[in-house]
Amino acid sequence: MNKQLDENYYKKLLELQQLDFALVELTLYLDTHPNDLQALQQFNQLAQQRQQCALQFEMQYGPLMQFGHSYSKYPWQWVECPWPWQV
Repeated sequence: MNKQLDENYYKKLLELQQLDFALVELTLYLDTHPNDLQALQQFNQLAQQRQQCALQFEMQYGPLMQFGHSYSKYPWQWVECPWPWQV
């Protein structure tokens, strides 16, 4: 089963990848600078942004992750391709 993918699919996926990259970098920075309040605030803001972006993506295109990290509509969406890492 193949989804009809539109331009918004790729835009949202790119936005998620950019947010994930920034969160990983901030995590590494905060590991060595745990008292940097500005960096911590930025991390929390981006984490909230990422959560909202992922929720919007999943509501429109289906789950990003498995093992209980994402909900699925009926019928079970996880078997639909492509998976996010395949595009």
